[in-house]
Amino acid sequence: MMKLSIVIPCYNEEEVLPETTSRMTELLERMVREQLIGDDSEIFYVDDGSRDKTWQLIEEYANENPYVHGVKLAGNSGHQNALMAGLFTVKDSADIVITVDADLQDDISVIPEMVRKYNEGCDIVYGVRKERKSDTAFKRMTAQGFYHLMQKLGVKSVYNHADFRLMSQRAVHQLCEYRERNLFLRGIVPLIGYKTDMVYYDRAERFAGESKYPLSKMVNFAIDGITSFSVKPVRMLFTLGMIFLLVSLIIFIYVIYALISHRAAAGWSSVMLSIWFVGGCILLGLGIVGEYIGKIYIEVKDRPRYNIEKRV
Repeated sequence: MMKLSIVIPCYNEEEVLPETTSRMTELLERMVREQLIGDDSEIFYVDDGSRDKTWQLIEEYANENPYVHGVKLAGNSGHQNALMAGLFTVKDSADIVITVDADLQDDISVIPEMVRKYNEGCDIVYGVRKERKSDTAFKRMTAQGFYHLMQKLGVKSVYNHADFRLMSQRAVHQLCEYRERNLFLRGIVPLIGYKTDMVYYDRAERFAGESKYPLSKMVNFAIDGITSFSVKPVRMLFTLGMIFLLVSLIIFIYVIYALISHRAAAGWSSVMLSIWFVGGCILLGLGIVGEYIGKIYIEVKDRPRYNIEKRV
């Protein structure tokens, strides 16, 4: 029977971890009885430098629960790096890997359906939300705007999909060939190109604890996603520069005409407005270019994504 590894990144999840372990263990036991997976399948926790008792709980569960394994990262490396740490660790031992968050918002009851789709020949199965009724109006609006923007910029992504997905062993190995440090797995995984399918589910409220993705992290995550996969913002900046050059030429012609016809007048307000407007556009352009230069700076250093401190 094939081995399933469920990779779960954790950051300060002591409140939800007991319930997560209980539900995951019950799910694996049921799937083993139904002969969907082998009894060597596992729940693989990745502690992303938690400051609470998350790692202590993982160690306790590993000692008493044969399904539980885990690694502890030396410091907080970020959600995407924690996922990659888990994938790298299990890629040679697991036949299939499922990644899911610890907060129990994703419906783990669809995991058997994911496995069945794998048995039908799919290497990647995405867990996709049916709707966003549980989100606030602001989060729903910004999320939909982000997905539409990514589509317009030419980034391959699955609408309403986060990081709840199944991957075959060969898909995980292929993913590990992508070496960039600015990780946006929702954009990288669709580039693999193997046969895919989707399962749909209703997203629940967080079982316990607080969200680890406040607005500031969501904005940074969106910026990483856009700048890691599309050069269209730079091309848009070039187009904007050409438009300004054309406008400047028209203004220059008008100024010459005004001087010849003696209609020129000192206009402090218009000059100041022009300076501020053009200056703002220059700063905006520098910000966009700087974002890409920052990505290059991080990539060329080629530092490790994470360091493993302990393993159980």
